[in-house]
Amino acid sequence: MRLTTLALLALAPPLFADLEIVDEAGKHLDVVSDGKVLVRYMYAHDTSTPERHHETYKPYLHVFDAEGKKPITKGAGGRFTHHRGIFIGWSKIEFAGKRHDRWHMKGGDIVHQEFAGNEAAGNRASIVSKTHWHDDGEKPFLEETRTMVVHEPKKGPARVVIDFRSVLAANHGDVSLKGDPEHAGIQYRPADTVDVKKTAYFFPDDDVNLKKDRDLPWIAETYVLDGKTYSVVQINHRDNPKGTRHSAYRNYGRFGSFFEKEISDGESLEVNYRFLIIDGPMPERKVIEEASRAFNTGGA
Repeated sequence: MRLTTLALLALAPPLFADLEIVDEAGKHLDVVSDGKVLVRYMYAHDTSTPERHHETYKPYLHVFDAEGKKPITKGAGGRFTHHRGIFIGWSKIEFAGKRHDRWHMKGGDIVHQEFAGNEAAGNRASIVSKTHWHDDGEKPFLEETRTMVVHEPKKGPARVVIDFRSVLAANHGDVSLKGDPEHAGIQYRPADTVDVKKTAYFFPDDDVNLKKDRDLPWIAETYVLDGKTYSVVQINHRDNPKGTRHSAYRNYGRFGSFFEKEISDGESLEVNYRFLIIDGPMPERKVIEEASRAFNTGGA
């Protein structure tokens, strides 16, 4: 029997596998494509020993290599242990007359509470994590809803697209987020074995001055791990707080966006960023600009 073209297509495996969410309860949650881990949300909080507490004092998102075998982002330990994957924090947070450091994680933790509405459909998966930002008495001064939408695009330069949205609610009194571009904001940190001689940064224009320029639409870096080249673009949504400064010059690869903001009692702050994870060299600016426009107009 001779099969028609439509019948052959029906029998053929799909070009892109549906994404799945796999949760190792109390430890981490993976977004998986065809058996390969794309990202891993590290949400454990374990105070049983000083070592485990150090490893789990804040949640963060690991990004994995194309084989889904190992992270290309940094975890606990190594140079600047508090730098971990895609993460958020401020080093000088003022609340109730005290200053709190939720960057270096001194005197308090950021603690995952529960997942709310995780789902996977087609080539997208969404993780929604409720977290509490604790003071030194283990009481929350910020309540966060952190949403990470993982998209495996069918075209374009990125292997994985990650939308990172954080809603910070000041439900316990006024909160002031302060710090500096080196020690605050929403940032990305490559694995600790990065080749520091090969890290390079890219911006919308050749004459960008990070000491002066604010609110760039995107910043990007290329880095090398174990002889393999990776490129990452962080896109800044147009509705994010104005006056945003960018840190993108360290040879070990930590880069990201920072702003200061006051959140009044009962109010909340929402921020949105998109990360393009690319295997290989940085694409041309026009390609990144198209991705930035798509993000700001609600596109994929």
